[in-house]
Amino acid sequence: MKELEQNAFLLHSRPFRDNQVIAEFLTELNGKISAIVYVSTSVKSNKKALLQPFTPLTVVFKGQGNLKTLNRIEVSSKSFLLSAEHLYSGFYLNELQVRLLGEHIPYEHLYVFYHQCIAELSKQYPIEPILRRFENTLLEELGLTIDYSPIFEQNEHQFYYMPDQGFIPAQVNLSQPQYKKEHLLAIAKQDFNDVNVKRSYKILMRQIINHLLGGKPLNSRQLFKKI
Repeated sequence: MKELEQNAFLLHSRPFRDNQVIAEFLTELNGKISAIVYVSTSVKSNKKALLQPFTPLTVVFKGQGNLKTLNRIEVSSKSFLLSAEHLYSGFYLNELQVRLLGEHIPYEHLYVFYHQCIAELSKQYPIEPILRRFENTLLEELGLTIDYSPIFEQNEHQFYYMPDQGFIPAQVNLSQPQYKKEHLLAIAKQDFNDVNVKRSYKILMRQIINHLLGGKPLNSRQLFKKI
């Protein structure tokens, strides 16, 4: 049987045993894959040097279980160079995928969209639009499309977003963010000319993602707080 060669990006790696690490990849065909990587101390071995984030890779895995073994790895094109806040944003995209994606589930658009976002971050495009677009795409790939129809159907001026119910009128005081109707209507129409709409969208996406993470903090957010 011929080995399956596919494009990939490294999302994260951690030490495992002597001369081994466990690496998590976003692959073009099979979604997120975790694999054992043997990193020899020999000067002829270049696997460890290739295990760098934001580098387009070609990989081949072997093994039948969920935890594969990396059989072959090559650089397929030039690495994307990210710096400062754009670098931390790239780490944020990686950490979201490590934490939220299931193993061996093909995500049709995610690999291509992630590639595009990393390219835009390397060109130092404005960060906020890139992050919001990626968050929204990630939610859609997870089957969590946000339903804005209640905003159009009801006459309330303030709404809550409840993870299990969607948008509900803010008729009682809850310990949840409140969103203005005009902001949600603008978000639904992808109209982000108003800075307050952008802020509301950021709060909304953070609320949804925090719920998916079970309230556990993201390490990449701590990097932003330090600067």
